[in-house]
Amino acid sequence: MTQSMDMDFDALRRAMQENYEQPEGPARNARAEVLLAEAEKLNIPLAVIEALGHQLKVYNYSSEKDRMFVPFARLLRMWDERPGDFDEYETHSLHWVFKWVSSGMVGQPHVPLASIEKWLGEMEHRYRLAGHSERAVRSTEFTVARSIGDLARAERAYTAWLAADRDSMADCHACEMHDQGWWRAEQGSDAEALELWRPVLEGEYACAHEPHAVLASSLLPLLRLGRLDEARAHHLRGFRLVRPMESMRGAYADHVEFCVLTGNEARALELLAERPAYFTDAGEPRSRMDFLAVVALLTDRLTSLGLGAQTVPGPAGRTWTAAELAAHARVEALSLAGRFDERNGTAYVSGRVRERMDQPPLVERLPLGIRTTPTVASPVRPAPAPSADADSGAGAAGPDLAALLAEARRLSAALHPDSVAAWAAVAEAADDDALTPRDRAELTDHEAMGLGPEGVELFARAAELYEAAGDPGEALAARARGAYVLALSGRTREALAAVSEPYERVLALFAEGGTGVQQAASVLVGRARILLQRVHEAAETNGAGDGSEALAAAETAARELLALAEPEAGNDVLVASRAAEAQAMLGELAAHAGDAERAAELLTRGSEAFVAAGLPWFAVEYEARLTGIARHLGDAEAAERAARAALEHGADFLEPTGHAQLHLQLAEILGATGQFGPAADHALEASHWADEAGEGPTLGAWARHQLGGFLLRQRHWAEAAEVLESALPELSAQTHGDGAIVQTHWWLGDCLTELGEHREAAEHWLQAAEIARHWPEQNDHAMLAHLAAEALGHAELLPQADQAYARAGDLWRSLGNIHGLIRSLRARAWLAVREEGSGLDTARELMGEAVRVCEDEAPDDEDDEAREQLVAELAQTHRQFGDLVARSTPDDADDEAIHALFEEALAHVTLAVAGFLSLGEDALHSRTGAQLAAGWLEADLEHPGWAAARAREVLAAYAEGDGSDETVVARRAEAERLLRATESSA
Repeated sequence: MTQSMDMDFDALRRAMQENYEQPEGPARNARAEVLLAEAEKLNIPLAVIEALGHQLKVYNYSSEKDRMFVPFARLLRMWDERPGDFDEYETHSLHWVFKWVSSGMVGQPHVPLASIEKWLGEMEHRYRLAGHSERAVRSTEFTVARSIGDLARAERAYTAWLAADRDSMADCHACEMHDQGWWRAEQGSDAEALELWRPVLEGEYACAHEPHAVLASSLLPLLRLGRLDEARAHHLRGFRLVRPMESMRGAYADHVEFCVLTGNEARALELLAERPAYFTDAGEPRSRMDFLAVVALLTDRLTSLGLGAQTVPGPAGRTWTAAELAAHARVEALSLAGRFDERNGTAYVSGRVRERMDQPPLVERLPLGIRTTPTVASPVRPAPAPSADADSGAGAAGPDLAALLAEARRLSAALHPDSVAAWAAVAEAADDDALTPRDRAELTDHEAMGLGPEGVELFARAAELYEAAGDPGEALAARARGAYVLALSGRTREALAAVSEPYERVLALFAEGGTGVQQAASVLVGRARILLQRVHEAAETNGAGDGSEALAAAETAARELLALAEPEAGNDVLVASRAAEAQAMLGELAAHAGDAERAAELLTRGSEAFVAAGLPWFAVEYEARLTGIARHLGDAEAAERAARAALEHGADFLEPTGHAQLHLQLAEILGATGQFGPAADHALEASHWADEAGEGPTLGAWARHQLGGFLLRQRHWAEAAEVLESALPELSAQTHGDGAIVQTHWWLGDCLTELGEHREAAEHWLQAAEIARHWPEQNDHAMLAHLAAEALGHAELLPQADQAYARAGDLWRSLGNIHGLIRSLRARAWLAVREEGSGLDTARELMGEAVRVCEDEAPDDEDDEAREQLVAELAQTHRQFGDLVARSTPDDADDEAIHALFEEALAHVTLAVAGFLSLGEDALHSRTGAQLAAGWLEADLEHPGWAAARAREVLAAYAEGDGSDETVVARRAEAERLLRATESSA
């Protein structure tokens, strides 16, 4: 906007205040320049002074920090020429911004060191003349000294700073604590730094840029101390604060650095993409240097992970690969550092920049719980160096075949999950001539196992090789394994036919002593698995528990397997595994038959048997199923125990999806029992593993949804909001259900309300309400509309709030929820009095309607609880009606008008007292609050005797009250004040 506005001084002040409340950036700065031009037209020196001060402030908090020196110089000249033109506030402001200018110069390498020292001396001189403490001067000297690398002087200035008295020129507590903690962290005292920052982190002290900066500065100290959960929380909470603050490029860089050092390179790239101007904004060279150093750290890291050729966000105007941007950022950062060092006469800044660019990761993997869209392919982490033991079997000509065979057979005998890979190593190392028929049979058998459903033909080949090696029993077992693979691919009928002959032959062979229990059990388990698979298929078609023939056949097969294997389970690991699996199968079949308690018992037996046999990895599948059954039975303790066991036993063997599912199960179990902290930990792990499995939009989104809910229940509002916002784009009605989407919006509204972001909260609640509008049950729709109305009111969007309350009221009415309807009417009345014009008349109508709704409702005479609730609602409505009328007195009202309004208010509050009185002790606090309100009105209406009587009634009501109850203490104190007021007016 460049055209003249011809505003007066008051309008100018309002415009400057409105502009200061706008987001930081060039648009706000340009508006400040226009407002200065308007101020100059007024021919009022103070207007120009205020406009220059406004301009200086917006420049200081922007990427154009270098522009603040010009308005400051002009202000200082005006002060020196005509100090009487400055009022008290502008005099204070001029001295205040001396700190910004003196410390800001050190971040501009073109400003000579001698000039900085001159201005520092000028600041000290003027502060002394004005009678200010030297605390702010020493703080500024500390900033200058630490920035140029004069660490001895910085420590002296630091000590003098803390020793000086605080006065009106001292930085706020939050900012001072930030700098003090930063200095201690720089000296290696991370724990001391965090203790200094604690009051800021806990909200005791805050300002426009704190705790934003403290949260950013705390990230590396927390990582170095191993306090990873806090570091994650500070990143999620702090980045949310820093994101809209254009002037906080240095803190933004700290968050990017944190991501690089914790294995979150994809997240770091997303942050770069959000702020393209940070690569080139030149108004504050120091923060640009810090940002570019972190860009170099990130892109060097990507290059070391083999991703140097991938495209990454960078300065506008061209496409950048990670390797290209790494070189560019390093050169630019060191060039800027060189300019500072040339000005300072040291090598300090360049040394610090190099250290920052060359940092190794502090944590290999720190899940953040938020959705990340990788800008580059996933990094491939370097594999750990092989141990000496791993190389012991390898010579110059490669691995020793005999050693590889021995290791493969050892793992096979132990039924270890790595046995397939071990046999693959044998296949790679050996040519066919070096293998015996038995070797080739086992090799082919395990190759088939590794192929899954594609391994049918290889199992047949393995069977032939076992026959040739003289082991007919193992040949039959291989054929049974092939048959089971057919069942897994959906060919159950064919699988049953294929296993029929091996089953009959192995039983005969075993009876003749021609094969052992291992081989017989292997055939029987294959047949039982096929029959169990048929049960699963039947359940999908017909539903579980239908007593089908498939169920009976599978149970018979499992019991036959158990009868064969259980007597020999203590003599052989493989046989023990077959017995354990038979128990687990019977448990699954019991679950299909609807006998959950029996299923839990049998699955527990099977899982325990696997663990006892030294085969815990086989227990995982059944422990996971046991978890679900225990939850169904309402046995949270057993469900938690089973889920934890599955995670423990499967830790080294589960695929990422398995990890995600188990962590999510455990999170839900813990959350259902109110253990929200541990639940959040497992939901966090679930989200990470889901992303690793490539299931971020499905399982990962659900895990983030759950994580956000658990964080919310711990009142971690900012962290919960970050997580929920990252989950929302991937939640879909088709995959997760529209209930999950509504709940996520609902939770976000709760979080944003707590964070003071009322407009955004309203948007989420309205979006949720729009979905819930189509549900058969409308209570959620009504509640969401009501919440949105509250948020819109807090956001000062009064017409929209009234519309939302009206919508909620209509819904409450249709649901027969009288209390919701009454509260919506009262809320609309309060909104109405905030409107100019006929607001009070409208408010009276709405409050009157609320009273009528209360009076017209007639609960069942026998429903005492409903009657008491309605009496309380009516009393509360009269109380609010009275308060509303009393607070609506116009500023220009005459005595007669005021008297009439107070009389009207008193009538309503008196009715409220009577209503609460009828409810007895349950409404004690509500009654005494209304009595005191009535008493103050009576005092204003010059009825001191009546008012004193109200006060004495309250004191009598609390004569035996609990002195530790804050309400009791407050009511007594107010009653005593009212008594004193009546005595002074008597």
